[in-house]
Amino acid sequence: MNTERHILSAFDRDLETVQALVVKMGGMVESAIHDAANALENRDEELAEAVRRRDSAIDQLETQINEEAARLIALRAPRATDLRTALTVIKISAILERVGDYAKNIAKRSHVLVHMPAVEGAGMALRRMSSTVEGMMKDALDSYIQRDAALAADVRRRDLEVDQMYNALFREFLTYMMEDPRNITPCMHLHFIAKNIERMGDHATGIAEQVIYLATGELPDDARPKSESVTRANLNEGED
Repeated sequence: MNTERHILSAFDRDLETVQALVVKMGGMVESAIHDAANALENRDEELAEAVRRRDSAIDQLETQINEEAARLIALRAPRATDLRTALTVIKISAILERVGDYAKNIAKRSHVLVHMPAVEGAGMALRRMSSTVEGMMKDALDSYIQRDAALAADVRRRDLEVDQMYNALFREFLTYMMEDPRNITPCMHLHFIAKNIERMGDHATGIAEQVIYLATGELPDDARPKSESVTRANLNEGED
């Protein structure tokens, strides 16, 4: 009995360590989203470059989390609930790494846009959209820490708002391009940035769904709310 209690205690300690790494990674990704949007709006090449450089640290942390979680599963032989937690850690870290990539892609396009004429209002509109996604990501991570399925479900619902913002921006960029051919290249870059942000929202929703699974043992059985035109759009997702 004492041996079993010791093993469980060791597992709990190891699991807490891995989950702390996920929280750290989440904070780094939130900063990347925030700074990438600021760099775009303020045409700040130094900040954009900092976002690009910091992405390697996010990648390294994902690798560390995967290794620690795999070791935990192999050595501790966790029970069903604990195994679910360990597997969720791996899935969430993969999602966070992908969001970090999207932030890096935004920063890369910001470098290009600095040397083009500014499209009026675009930086501010994309900053608002990014702020919405940043809030979703924060709440998704908070729901994970707190095992709060209700908060996770709220994050999932808010993804529709991001889709609607993306649709509005897409139509706006098309209008700019039709009005003046000189807007075509910058608006294409801006469109890809908007698509990156929209996909970040999808990934924040993915974390929320993992939290619901972790808290209830089941993934949501209803279709994720999506805006009509985003669902039907056959567009490049803006990945570099």
